[in-house]
Amino acid sequence: MRAVVQRVSRAKVTIAGEVSGEIGVGLLVLLGVADDDASADAEFLADKLVGLRIFPDDEGKMNRSLADIAGAMLVVSQFTLLGDCRKGKRPSFIKAARPEAAVGLYNMFVAEVRGRGITVATGRFQEHMDVELVNDGPVTLLVDSRKEF
Repeated sequence: MRAVVQRVSRAKVTIAGEVSGEIGVGLLVLLGVADDDASADAEFLADKLVGLRIFPDDEGKMNRSLADIAGAMLVVSQFTLLGDCRKGKRPSFIKAARPEAAVGLYNMFVAEVRGRGITVATGRFQEHMDVELVNDGPVTLLVDSRKEF
């Protein structure tokens, strides 16, 4: 699984003029599911993101996690994160999971985060969404359940 994680002061997803999910302080997670991802990837990523220490402590240092600040998470499915742009001008999405497999792992990730006591809002899988956010910092990270940097 691959995620773009943004620390936000607020974020929301709108679908056809209707707000689908909205949070205040927390994390906006754009989540892509790869064709070879499994439940272990959802568990790893949920654990990593809930415990990621990227919120400021009393001295302004990034030392608190989402759980520490009682923040929320907005999770938006985004298969384009698995796009391979190395060849040509059009991305290849061959490594992205098929929708019928991806939706289960997406839902598992959301359930894993909720199971760790975090309030989770979501977009809607396979819908065209408008995502609005105020990136706090800005702080933006790429997190992959398998890739070593």
